[in-house]
Amino acid sequence: MNADTDFAISATGLGKQYDDMWALRDFDLEVPAGSVLGLLGHNGAGKTTAIRILTTLAAPTEGSARVAGYDVVEDAPRVRERIGLTSQAATVDGLMSGQANLEMIGRLYHLPPATARARAGELLERLNLADTGDKLVRDFSGGMRRRLDLAASLVATPSVLFLDEPTTGLDPESRNGLWDMLRELVSDGTTLLLTTQYLEEADRLADSIVLLDRGRISATGTPSELKSRIGGERIVVTVPDSDQLEPAAAALRPFAENTVETDHEEQLVTAAVPPDTRLIEVVRALDNSGVDATDVHRREATLDDVFLSITGTRGHADPEPEPTEPQEVPA
Repeated sequence: MNADTDFAISATGLGKQYDDMWALRDFDLEVPAGSVLGLLGHNGAGKTTAIRILTTLAAPTEGSARVAGYDVVEDAPRVRERIGLTSQAATVDGLMSGQANLEMIGRLYHLPPATARARAGELLERLNLADTGDKLVRDFSGGMRRRLDLAASLVATPSVLFLDEPTTGLDPESRNGLWDMLRELVSDGTTLLLTTQYLEEADRLADSIVLLDRGRISATGTPSELKSRIGGERIVVTVPDSDQLEPAAAALRPFAENTVETDHEEQLVTAAVPPDTRLIEVVRALDNSGVDATDVHRREATLDDVFLSITGTRGHADPEPEPTEPQEVPA
């Protein structure tokens, strides 16, 4: 089979059913080689189901998909030879050193011992783990383990890398370092499919975004395109207590282009406004309504606003887990 294709990942009508529930339905995808796709959605929206199918860990109920030029069902072994996967759960052995973990993975990919050893050392150096490569992984910090997970997915130099929540639990410094590493991989020609709960991460890394909602694609586009669809500017008002949320929202409504959004947890009121809206007029309206705002500012739309506009809730919400399933690895 010819593996040459303009798309590193493609899917047509992909779906996965569990009993009477569809976890994924009508999933169409085309990811150009050497690009980054951000796959976004609540937990339970179908992201992990899509990744499991595309990485040959689950068989689709309907539709088809190709990764690195090969069908994920008919040519599963060839797909697995060409991909890397960093999942939400740690994939490394805590009772082995970082060096030993990577060498073992290299041997599982049938690399000669010397090649596996050299590749492990190269990745430890690249991910700033060389000084701790001989220590047991159980003694690693969370950020170190996450970087080692990424290294494990890179041992075989995959052309397509799937990253399922790669920076969950990392501190900001570790997250920024991992972002830099991912940009280097893409510049070297690797294709990334990224799921993340940090919408800023998708905004900064992704060339294009697919937003899943209840197992179906609800929006696609570049980050800029998606943000432009819901309007560019927002005015955000912070109030000292929840009793002032409704008066603040009422004061903002005459300026808003659509629905005024209220966040009870953060005590914020947000409204999309025309570009010529004067902030001083908003402040006067709040004052006339007796709202003692602690902050009023203008900002550009974010992917979080896109998420809220399409799904009705903000991107950090976590309503339901995805359905569990047995391992389905094609022979």
